[in-house]
Amino acid sequence: MNTPTRPAAGPADEHLPAWMTPGNLLRASVGVAVLTIALKTLAWWVSGSVGLLSDALESFVNLAGAVFALAMVTVARRPADDGHPYGHHKAEYFSSGFEGILIVGASIAIFWAAALRLVHPQPLEQIGWGMGLSLLSTACNGLLAWGMLRAARVHRSLALEGDARHLMTDVWTSVGVVVGLLAAGATGWQWLDPVVAMGVALNILKEGGALVWRASQGLMDEAMEPAMLARVQAVLQEHAAASRGAVQFDSLTSRRAGARNYVQLHMHVPADWALGHAARMRTRVEEALMRAAPGLHATIELLPVGQATVFETVETQGDDK
Repeated sequence: MNTPTRPAAGPADEHLPAWMTPGNLLRASVGVAVLTIALKTLAWWVSGSVGLLSDALESFVNLAGAVFALAMVTVARRPADDGHPYGHHKAEYFSSGFEGILIVGASIAIFWAAALRLVHPQPLEQIGWGMGLSLLSTACNGLLAWGMLRAARVHRSLALEGDARHLMTDVWTSVGVVVGLLAAGATGWQWLDPVVAMGVALNILKEGGALVWRASQGLMDEAMEPAMLARVQAVLQEHAAASRGAVQFDSLTSRRAGARNYVQLHMHVPADWALGHAARMRTRVEEALMRAAPGLHATIELLPVGQATVFETVETQGDDK
């Protein structure tokens, strides 16, 4: 029996403003990215800092990532249809992968620009204005990222979490660039600016690779998070103990698809039980699983005690060969 459930929010849901949905926050991310691009480009223009230029280039990646994440969140919220009977939840993984590829490309461009500036150094101008504009944009990104991470935990949105973590990387990147500018201004060593930009590029490259890897793992049907899987197992153990061994559970498998979690398992009951009694017992187990693991889609197959499915029998015989 399939028990589809709406992806439920976490315990912090009542403390989250109603407008803080993944779609609204990603629209805000697009707007903040445009503002950040303007501020950081102006900061680079007035200072001539290649570090600030690297920061501005990454903001273009933020914009592209936010737009694509918004599109994928919209797709992921579509209801199941004949072509996609399990829904469109995995669309959010494409957002992480796409954003990761953009980050890798930006890191290469930043490293190249920094290397050219290291070979052909240029004096920095109006560092104070450049740093001020950069820090203003950093504050905007940091505030938005904090709100997005909070909402991502509640809505369990991978696209929202990926965009938020990318923004946090941008925050730390901007802080690093400002530190490089301060060091270059205090020491007069102009090479510090491009060296810091190279460090920024390497940090961005690491973040991009991590996002691509995470997206690939999600597309290959990863298991549920260990903590949530442990709650599922605890529910099953509790019901098995309450039945005094009459009910047994096995063949538990799980997978994640965006905000949705799936489990499949067998519920073995005594062969002399009435079908209605067994079905009511299964309903109680399903309800307990849904309470323990919000957003769960459970498939529980009823079998007599000691009976295995044909698939399990064939698999066991194959293992014995």
